[in-house]
Amino acid sequence: MRKSERFAAGAVTLVTAFAAVAACGSDADKSAAPPAAGRHSMHAGASSAPPQPLRAGERFLDLKTAEAYTPVPLEGGGTDEYRCQMIDPALSRAAFLTGTQFTPENIAIAHHAIVYAVPPRGAAAVREQDEKTPGIGWQCFGGTGVKGAEVEEGEAAWVDTWAPGATETLLDQDAGFKLEPGGLLVLQIHYNLLATGGKAAGSDRSAVRLRLTDGTPRTRELETWSLDAPTDLPCAAGESGPLCDRAASIADVTKRFGADVGDSADRQVEECNPGGVPKPGDTQTCDQEVEAPMTLYAGFGHMHMLGRAIKVELNPGTPNAKVVLDVPQFDFDNQRLMTLPSPVDIGPGDTLRVTCTHDAGLRKQVPQLKKLPPRYVVWGDGTSDEMCIGIMTVSERAG
Repeated sequence: MRKSERFAAGAVTLVTAFAAVAACGSDADKSAAPPAAGRHSMHAGASSAPPQPLRAGERFLDLKTAEAYTPVPLEGGGTDEYRCQMIDPALSRAAFLTGTQFTPENIAIAHHAIVYAVPPRGAAAVREQDEKTPGIGWQCFGGTGVKGAEVEEGEAAWVDTWAPGATETLLDQDAGFKLEPGGLLVLQIHYNLLATGGKAAGSDRSAVRLRLTDGTPRTRELETWSLDAPTDLPCAAGESGPLCDRAASIADVTKRFGADVGDSADRQVEECNPGGVPKPGDTQTCDQEVEAPMTLYAGFGHMHMLGRAIKVELNPGTPNAKVVLDVPQFDFDNQRLMTLPSPVDIGPGDTLRVTCTHDAGLRKQVPQLKKLPPRYVVWGDGTSDEMCIGIMTVSERAG
């Protein structure tokens, strides 16, 4: 089933292997693109900027994970860990989430984070997962890591993403993600130990500040739509080694993150390329058909350290073509949510295309990647792997 079909069927949010945000940006901005790229330095700054003032009817709710967590290298030489922790916002009444500010305590090891909102019907499954897993939180490559059907079927809403350079996600005052009493938050944090040579580098106790409002009859309920494209980036000219083979690289991803993530490369090729044939190269695209009436409000593009550019187009190649998200100079340290100049209505018959360009040559420029052997880069959850995600903030509307 294509992601667009799952969305049309009523899923609150598409939870992908980005777990995805791979993560993520979050400072809402009306500019066309972030400042010029070129650093690709990794973890240049934390989300320490103060939040914007409260607007009429809004309130802040400050939350923290229950305990600090110290990531450790995984078996098999992996330097990435995805860890989830549960937070109970203890809401006494329904509210709309109109802003979010995620703050990692240890920016040296935090690669990205996703904030999921789990409705009351999924809360028991989250609590069970937390209680049955030894230690703090649980491992969660590919999503929330919760096996309860209420969570697996897409009802854990992806409400915010953080990456280096992001500050507060601030939404329109009359639009927000609906949170219900009895619901929970799950924070999925991607910790990366490349900068520390694969060694433990202290603990992290993350915090999140919610901006809440009771809403009005005009308040639009938001959802998140993830648009993915494959990553099939061969080794650069002059590079060689066992991982320059595509199958060997996929096997390595599978070893580090499991079969679900390891299968992502071929699964995305099957969804996006005619005949399911990989197309090795710097630039990859994927078209997704829109099957339900909705309105686009904002978006941001996510890649990792080899990312150069990403854009999302509406109806490409037609007289009505429109670029709705354009990041021509991707900067890993400046991933931000960008509001559209004006909302865009789309519906059945429309197509959205995400396009990403990566550059294997950057591997020789990024200090953390220079230490690693060359590889044919495919989709994976690690910082040394890649992703291509256009993350769009939308709301359903009447046809």
